[in-house]
Amino acid sequence: MNRAGAHLSAMKIVVAGGSGTGSTTMVRSVSEIRPLHTEEPISGPAAVAGRTVTTVALDFGRITLDQRMVLHLFGMPGQDRFRFLWDPLLDGTTGAVVLVDTRALDAARFAIDCLEGRDTPFIVAVNDFGGPFRSEDEIRGELTLGPGVPMVEFDARDHSSSKFVLIALIKHLEGHAL
Repeated sequence: MNRAGAHLSAMKIVVAGGSGTGSTTMVRSVSEIRPLHTEEPISGPAAVAGRTVTTVALDFGRITLDQRMVLHLFGMPGQDRFRFLWDPLLDGTTGAVVLVDTRALDAARFAIDCLEGRDTPFIVAVNDFGGPFRSEDEIRGELTLGPGVPMVEFDARDHSSSKFVLIALIKHLEGHAL
């Protein structure tokens, strides 16, 4: 219960995508607590030029949206070699955000397939890396997304932008009868 005596509703939200799409950055930018992160130096070729660290287990943060709702955010590791962690991290997930980089749309495929296979509601958030412009129709077509999957643009470095993505996810979840 919160101070006013109302019950808080906690939701487990997963932030997923390919390596370097911004899940760690998003969790850090929006978390109201000091986020837990498990970054280590990259031991092989980096998916993104100039990147020196990668998430090896998960990121964790928390944000209270209002007096009734708190979100527990779990940033998923993006590298292929850590995908064995996804099943246990996805257990109990209420909803998810799939991060997309327009320079490497295919990197989101694994996350989308996992979430669809579990019937986990998700939205797609296109992170602004200054890559090539891709229309929403082009992104939807390449990722084979149906019209029922919301898509938003954002900047993972910006608190307000990341919060906007989470609010869009909550609105989508409301349509799935939480």
